[in-house]
Amino acid sequence: MKAQRSINMANDIDLDKLSDEIIAGRRLTRDDDLHFFITCDLTELRHGADKIRKTLCGDKVDLCTIISGREGKCGENCKFCAQSAFAHTGCAVHDLLDADTIVNQARLNEEEEVDRFAIVDSGYGPTKADFEKIIEIVNRMHKELKIELCCSLGFLTAKQFHRLHEAGITGIHCNIETSRRFFPEICTSHRFEDKIENIKRAQAEGLAVCSGGIIGMGETWEDRIDMAFTLNELNIRSIPINSLMPLKGTPLEKLPRLTEDEILRTISIFRFINPDADIRLAGGRALMKDNGRATFTSGASASITGNMLTTSGSTIKSDKAMLAELGRDTTPDWQLPEGERWDGPYRYIR
Repeated sequence: MKAQRSINMANDIDLDKLSDEIIAGRRLTRDDDLHFFITCDLTELRHGADKIRKTLCGDKVDLCTIISGREGKCGENCKFCAQSAFAHTGCAVHDLLDADTIVNQARLNEEEEVDRFAIVDSGYGPTKADFEKIIEIVNRMHKELKIELCCSLGFLTAKQFHRLHEAGITGIHCNIETSRRFFPEICTSHRFEDKIENIKRAQAEGLAVCSGGIIGMGETWEDRIDMAFTLNELNIRSIPINSLMPLKGTPLEKLPRLTEDEILRTISIFRFINPDADIRLAGGRALMKDNGRATFTSGASASITGNMLTTSGSTIKSDKAMLAELGRDTTPDWQLPEGERWDGPYRYIR
């Protein structure tokens, strides 16, 4: 955000009017003074964000699940991560799971009517042998199942993205984690620009990219807003927001936990800056009441679900029940008639 204002936005900004303007086509920019987001009334901010969500994204909630294909022994030094070899968390460690385990988990998630399923691999990128195994697994899932397929495999070449696309992958996950300014405080084994280049390689292949980050790592509100703009500039259509759960054995273990109000404010701000993207509730749901129910009236339009670390206690069944109570539709795209489907992952047909 630049010090000089291009738009006169006072502390008593009319958030309802601003949300109407965004719905009508206005887009916030880095030239705008957006400090009012940090101090404005949270109830009004949440209301405006949810109005934008309802109008531009509708009541459909995109649900995804993940499986840790390979876990632990990561050579990267990301300070938030339990799987880093530089941490001492005692996390589970295993090589790439066998094909039957991964395919059967995807099948179970399909039976529970989830939109998409992703294989997650720890490390900078898969070994050559593991990559070939993943291609075989994706090919099998694509032939046997209807669920959308995604993956989070670290840094890949253009050729590797192409092969995944051919095998049946439609979405790639690659978080930028935080702002460009704050990134070196969190990770030095790779660069922020490496993340951006990886995302652009995936997009050049025609793959949808899911990218967001983690809040509560010691960054400022300005860093969070900067991250939201970076994702907008990359045309990211699915933005997962993780809230740090400080883990013993990581360099961030002594950081204070975020309050629910901080999380809700962040999600609402991301909705104002990325009005027609999916803002996806991800890790840290245990920091909020009712597993993050209030985020879905604060601008969130998607979620990671299932019995896994990131959702900490929620299940697909309980998430679907909660969302039904809120009047949301969790029917997966692959169940809909062709004319009613999304135009690819993370993008509504209009």
